[in-house]
Amino acid sequence: MRKRTWARLVPIVAALALAATGCGESGGGGGGGGGTVTGLEILVGTAPGGGFDQTARTAAQVMEDAKLARNVRVANVPGAGNTVALAQLVNQEGNGKVMQQMGLSVVGNVYTNKSKATLDDTTPIARLTQEPEIVVVNSDSPYQTLQDLTAAWKADPGKVTVGGGGSPGSQDYLTPMLMAQQLGMDPKQVNYVAYDGGGELLTAILGGEVAFGVTGVGETLDQIEAGKIKPLGVSSAERVESVDAPTLKEGGVDLEFINWRGWIAPGGLSEDDKKALTDLADKMVATQEWKDALTKNGWTDAYMGADEFATFIKEEDARIREVLSELGLAA
Repeated sequence: MRKRTWARLVPIVAALALAATGCGESGGGGGGGGGTVTGLEILVGTAPGGGFDQTARTAAQVMEDAKLARNVRVANVPGAGNTVALAQLVNQEGNGKVMQQMGLSVVGNVYTNKSKATLDDTTPIARLTQEPEIVVVNSDSPYQTLQDLTAAWKADPGKVTVGGGGSPGSQDYLTPMLMAQQLGMDPKQVNYVAYDGGGELLTAILGGEVAFGVTGVGETLDQIEAGKIKPLGVSSAERVESVDAPTLKEGGVDLEFINWRGWIAPGGLSEDDKKALTDLADKMVATQEWKDALTKNGWTDAYMGADEFATFIKEEDARIREVLSELGLAA
């Protein structure tokens, strides 16, 4: 079987806030003075507590603290693998006061959910971060190494359930499917359980609902530090400094797979509105507040401006469509 390396990434530890709340002052929209953006809404297509949610809320707080924006609101619009939020975004064509927090999983979920709204209907603004996926188990699990886990998984794929914080098409889904391919397993035999975000997934792992979980590194750091879950492997080329775990390759699974996160806006933006959002992203990633957030959450800076990000999304779309086609999930 052909071996593949699927590079690029994402998202990062849980439960920052509940539901859709604003950051900073309350108030209306309209342009702010001195280059400050006012009344921006960031849509998150998952429930609170996952990587998208944390990234959006962290960015909103950084923009407020750095006085780059006022009255930034984060709105959770869960459903259909982020595509409910995507449809809401696309329906606001020309609105320069709304963006969606998205990433690799949205690319795949457009196909697996047969979404009428697509990324072609949006305006790419910026790629922000990237991170590897991590394989974790409950600290009391009988699988204390990646080799322990993969041996049991190969012996009985249906019994060894895997959970992810995303629906089929997400990075949390694609990682175990590609792992199975590399282990000589039929991905269709994988017993995958989808949860709505990393927060729900961690609860399932702690409650013994699944044998192991796959999610973004940053979403697990608090539980790993508390000794409640155990990391077995990371999907990056090199080990992650903040996690005591080998790479998947070191554990016998020849796979690299990197997640990423960024912002998109509706299509049909005016040049002024697009420039306001791209300038906001450019200024935010240069702040010390954002750099501190990257370090705190274990995120890697992967900033791309709008034009480069637009090209990148098209490349990822082609790559993920090919992977999903091999798995029988896309035409």
